[in-house]
Amino acid sequence: MFEVNIAVLLIACLIGLVAMGVHIAIALGMTSALGIFLVTGGDSYAFRTVQTMLAATAYEAIRDYVFAVIPLFLLMGEFISKSGTVTDVYRGINRMLRKLPGRLAIATVFGNALFSFVTGVSIASAATFSRIAYPEMKRFGYHKGFALGAVAGSSCLGMLIPPSVLMIVWGILTEQSIGQLFAAGVFPGLLLMTLFIIYVFGMAVINPSVVGGGLIQNKDGQIINNKSVSYDEPDADPDNVSTRQFIISLCGIIAVVVAVLGGIWFGVFSPTEGAGAGAFIGLILALLKGLRYREFIDAILSVGKTSAPILLLLVAASLYSRTLAMTGMANAIESLFIGSGMATWAIIAVMVLIWFALGMIIDSISIMLLTAAIFSPIAVKVGFDPIAFAIIAIIAIEAGLLTPPFGLLVYTVKSAIQDIDPEMNVMTIFKSSTPYWIIMLIGMVLIVRFPEIATYLPEALF
Repeated sequence: MFEVNIAVLLIACLIGLVAMGVHIAIALGMTSALGIFLVTGGDSYAFRTVQTMLAATAYEAIRDYVFAVIPLFLLMGEFISKSGTVTDVYRGINRMLRKLPGRLAIATVFGNALFSFVTGVSIASAATFSRIAYPEMKRFGYHKGFALGAVAGSSCLGMLIPPSVLMIVWGILTEQSIGQLFAAGVFPGLLLMTLFIIYVFGMAVINPSVVGGGLIQNKDGQIINNKSVSYDEPDADPDNVSTRQFIISLCGIIAVVVAVLGGIWFGVFSPTEGAGAGAFIGLILALLKGLRYREFIDAILSVGKTSAPILLLLVAASLYSRTLAMTGMANAIESLFIGSGMATWAIIAVMVLIWFALGMIIDSISIMLLTAAIFSPIAVKVGFDPIAFAIIAIIAIEAGLLTPPFGLLVYTVKSAIQDIDPEMNVMTIFKSSTPYWIIMLIGMVLIVRFPEIATYLPEALF
């Protein structure tokens, strides 16, 4: 009972520190040190135990070769992003869909899905397409909230379609195959993409005003009828991309996807080796597209700024998990769920609600670090497939990034368009992102009901 009381105290302290604005890694470290100190007796020996466990955890948590996957995949995404291929492909898709209602928003969904295959971070997708797609949609008279909702909502595909940082972290924490998780994310990702497109198309048909209603701004900001604009004319759209540029960029991205993911799935190399190959191919593609030395250095620094905090979080979360194990809290939570007598779907629903709640206050990787090692064994013991459960978890955690008050994707979009549209209200983006949140919830329900959506490809390939 004493250990359980300590565990409850640690969880309360962690929530309190996070609510006060303390960085999640620092909060995890402080509560872990407090827990070890209390469990081991609170004397001078306890201090030595804290030091020993911290040193051992820091070494064991990130020494594994597989951890190189995170910075290497991020580096691949940075190189491809800076090469300009993403912009070329987006504009090419936009031109191909020019007769479709809501084509710009649909092109944004397609573009985000394609970009997800070469980057593992939703925030990167949100920032990139806020700068690429929003000015174009704004120029064509799209409702601002609808346009930004499409950017923020479809950016969630970045963590579901492989290679995904969340999948890598989940695989490390639960000791599951990263290659299988990558394969499991393909069909659910395409399912969500399809549902997003159906929603956009439906809104464009039902309420044409949200997609501009056939109006466009010319270079002087005057509203004209876009039906009179021919995209075959070079001067009609100064931001248009040539067919040659589009094909080269599209083939480049497809080559990266086939080489990296295909190589991993068919056993040519490990996920870490695949990430290294992807980073190299991304660099070659960026150099062919005119990558400058300054941009190369910026890409390296950006990856360092992103991956270093993730690795620090992994160390802190590993220490926190060990501390909870010492208190017996993990076993108590497991016994509570399994002994409740609830149906499997009800247990998963409770977990999803917890992920939604945590998504309102902390980032996705921190949520995963706190819950994966506890929830995954419970799902397996109640008979749910671990691969399908991982995909449900990733969708639920990612959906949390669209929920107020601290939805990280929404604030990323707001920050990216600050100079374009400084008067845009954050709550408008939250409201416009809600339909995508609902669609993600529908996707989770479908996977719970039909786990084969997630498990078919891993079973076929591995």
